[in-house]
Amino acid sequence: MAALAREDGARGQKQGRRGCEHYDRGCLLKAPCCDKLYTCRLCHDNKEDHQLDRFQVKEVQCITCEKIQHAQQICEECSTLFGEYYCSICHLFDKDKKQYHCESCGICRIGPKEDFFHCLKCNLCLAMNLQGKHKCIENVSRQNCPICLEDIHTSRVVANVLPCGHLLHRGYRCPLCMRSTVDMTTSWRQLDDEVAHTPMPSEYQNTIVDILCNDCNGRSTVQFHILGLKCNICESYNTAQTGGYRISLDQQ
Repeated sequence: MAALAREDGARGQKQGRRGCEHYDRGCLLKAPCCDKLYTCRLCHDNKEDHQLDRFQVKEVQCITCEKIQHAQQICEECSTLFGEYYCSICHLFDKDKKQYHCESCGICRIGPKEDFFHCLKCNLCLAMNLQGKHKCIENVSRQNCPICLEDIHTSRVVANVLPCGHLLHRGYRCPLCMRSTVDMTTSWRQLDDEVAHTPMPSEYQNTIVDILCNDCNGRSTVQFHILGLKCNICESYNTAQTGGYRISLDQQ
């Protein structure tokens, strides 16, 4: 699995004392929706019953002199630096973490910028080592993670690009196409050993079933075992039973 560029926002608690748990900054945002002052949009959203539109922020308050002023990088009254990094589009103030604003994504990402490229079809920033080496799915990030249901495009949690092209924050199997997200060869061989050392009761030893492999999309007929149904084509156990039980013709 490989990672895509994440939205700027997550910082360690030891990186600075100003601001909040999300950002290191020297100002408060004046929410255009309710005129309340919050350190960041995430703090606002956690307290209010509505969301703060970061693009509509017009004013900030300096935490040093408390002057309310137009959103800008340095306080016009006391020269306090609101943020080493400032984006006048997203109104993002924070420590310098090599952020950059991606016009195509429409938000700021953590860089360095030269380590990422924007895939026009996927419509998101990906690591350079994926350029020409990933499966494109149109607007793939414009949806929620199918596991945790958090919006992928604006998430502060790194999402993984799966071999099938889908994105998710965590998991060993893509919940959309059901393909394995990592190399499961070692796990499959361990399961081979377990199956070999776990004989089925005599009434099931000649039972066969039809299966569909989620990894290679192949269909095959295999011997039934309670621990797993192994694909005859790619030897994966990531399979689904498609037919009922029946006795092998060779044993009838």
